[in-house]
Amino acid sequence: MDRRARTWWLAAAVWLLAWHGGAAHAAEIDAAASRAGFTLYTRWGQPLQGRFPSLTGQVDDLGDGRHRVRLVLLTGDVEIVGHPGYTRFARGSGFFDAKQWSQVEILSDPYDARLLREGGELGGILRIRGVQRRERFRIEPAACDTPARACDVIAHGSIDREDYGMDRWRIAVRDDVRFQLRLRLRGATP
Repeated sequence: MDRRARTWWLAAAVWLLAWHGGAAHAAEIDAAASRAGFTLYTRWGQPLQGRFPSLTGQVDDLGDGRHRVRLVLLTGDVEIVGHPGYTRFARGSGFFDAKQWSQVEILSDPYDARLLREGGELGGILRIRGVQRRERFRIEPAACDTPARACDVIAHGSIDREDYGMDRWRIAVRDDVRFQLRLRLRGATP
């Protein structure tokens, strides 16, 4: 096996271990109480609100006081609210390409639970259309003492869609995509 192939396999193994690694305990994200969405802007400044009606995920307790979020957003159900034409565009091959890439995946870096109470930056891996890149999300300070249980954990961040091969309709839709997440848990507080 040549050096490039070994490097690729090593990177794939690290990704799998990180994605499916042995967490001491995991709390499931409450899909019914959580929301994942995004905002696109047309070249004329019109905001288009998108949402992922179907999501799954968990928060892993890493056993050392830190946690990690794993979130999966299903692209086949994605919609641009009130705009069926833009919904077809968002699901189509030039954007999320739901037929070939059924999921958007987020795997956060390990974090201390204090981050959820105080707010701050949280990095991690975002995977869209088979492309994975490091991105950063801003966690808002919690509105309660037990974030994810008594109140939503609110996060947002922006990406450049071209970085993920979502390059169609550039004349009509700007490149920046602004994600918004409101997450709640079932079970234990992270």
